[in-house]
Amino acid sequence: MVTTTLPWGDTMDFQLADIFEAGARAIPDRLALAWGGGPTGDGELTYDALDRAANQVARLLTDHGVSAEDRVGVHGYNHASFIVVTLACFKLAAVPINASYRYTATELAYVFADAGVQVVVTEPELGDVVADASALMPHDLESIITFGDELDAAATALDDAPLTVTGRSGDNRYILYTGGTTGMPKGVVWRHEDIFFGALGGDGVPRQGFPALTDPADAGAWASAGNPVRVRMPLCPLIHGGAQWVALTTILSGGTLVLATDRSFDAATAWRLADRFDVELIMVIGDAVARPLLDALPAGHTAFPALRFISSSGAPLSARMRVELTEALGDVRILDRYGASETGGHGRLLEPDGSGRLRLRGDATTAVLDDEGHVISPGSRTVGRLARRGHIPLEYWNDPAKTATTFPIYDGQRWAVPGDLATVESDGTIVVLGRGSIVINSGGEKIFPEEVENVIKAFAPVQDCLVVGLPDDRFGQRVVAVISLRGKSATRPAASAALPSLAPDDLVAELIAHCRQQLAGYKIPKRFVIVDAVERKITGKADYDWARRVATGTLVE
Repeated sequence: MVTTTLPWGDTMDFQLADIFEAGARAIPDRLALAWGGGPTGDGELTYDALDRAANQVARLLTDHGVSAEDRVGVHGYNHASFIVVTLACFKLAAVPINASYRYTATELAYVFADAGVQVVVTEPELGDVVADASALMPHDLESIITFGDELDAAATALDDAPLTVTGRSGDNRYILYTGGTTGMPKGVVWRHEDIFFGALGGDGVPRQGFPALTDPADAGAWASAGNPVRVRMPLCPLIHGGAQWVALTTILSGGTLVLATDRSFDAATAWRLADRFDVELIMVIGDAVARPLLDALPAGHTAFPALRFISSSGAPLSARMRVELTEALGDVRILDRYGASETGGHGRLLEPDGSGRLRLRGDATTAVLDDEGHVISPGSRTVGRLARRGHIPLEYWNDPAKTATTFPIYDGQRWAVPGDLATVESDGTIVVLGRGSIVINSGGEKIFPEEVENVIKAFAPVQDCLVVGLPDDRFGQRVVAVISLRGKSATRPAASAALPSLAPDDLVAELIAHCRQQLAGYKIPKRFVIVDAVERKITGKADYDWARRVATGTLVE
């Protein structure tokens, strides 16, 4: 860790608020944040205005008892205040905890209790679900602050001058709650310095003349020079890591972040903002966002002269979508980024080669490891696990067992190995074969089958259940449940069981109503298939291969 003594006597290192504040001092009048399309209309904030607003909210959080290392729930839609609250937490050396606005009270209670959250900032219309979550937690939340008038009125009455905060360092924590394989979200714990270089642009873009930030004292000049891709617009919720990382990368490197603040995605709004603010990069999540964006491209449109990149993170674009985007947008480059919350960016997915496999060009920190932790040589045809070293997370919050599995140490080197299987071709290209886990990715949302199964199995008529993801043209995968009902034989071998059938409409309606009480809408199965008995392995563990064959109609007698 590099620590620098500044001319005015303070010290700073690679702490996210330090880096942001240095940029704000260097480029106070540059546009930092712009937004539009939502209920509050359009707006803009310069770096100086954004910095001052974050100072005020930091003082407000302090008034509610927040101090260094405390976790603050950030439970909101895309708008300027989400960014302001996040920066305010960094200023206090506190830790913002992302929580989906689509979660039920049960889901929120799990995340808030697991993270040890005491203060939550939420939307006015979501206050009741947060209060219900508080009642389900082992301890009540101490404060629930709402975005909008309450936050604005309370914060603007406070001093907007810089704060004096002890305990800020590159060792401060950044925690991102994300998908896992145990049925509930996991908090991935990063140091500020590691997340800055591992996912937030600290390494710069040397091939385009924008170097890495090697000395924190140069952060102001670094932001003033600016990333070559200056204006970025993520078209996904800020509660997700992909959007957060685009947002923070943009702001820390002196760019302009553009937010579409409509409550449900409106592609026409996105194009209007892209045109108004000369957006250079639009981030999407696979076809789920790219398809409606393409369909809404204005008829007879003239080229968007500033637009240089459509970049997909969280889910790859289909080959067909890449072709259609290229045909519609001409010279705009179509990029697929590959990474995970546990690794940061692994690199860039290459153009499809007709095989249907994901092909990755990794960077110097990326490797494929065998079961003993040895790096697999190119061309060996050995299937291993995709891994990253260097600036990687410390751990999973509250889960030492999962930490030991995902962040192993081989020959003194720590690796992040989240579970993707891969091989290395003779030219060094990495072929990603798929996640070794069973997590479903639907439009960038990570869905844990065990969580959905547990809810469905709590429905009285259901005997057993397995949940799988099947291919979907728009969302990448859709959720399908294979269920058996009480009163049927649960022990009859599946090979002799009756062929599967779709659940009748009345049962589906009841199942969906039951699920909605405990699950966000995107987790609820889009199809229910009934079998006489759900097949499991002799150990009692789920047989997901069998379930997928049932769900796709390929199981035969």
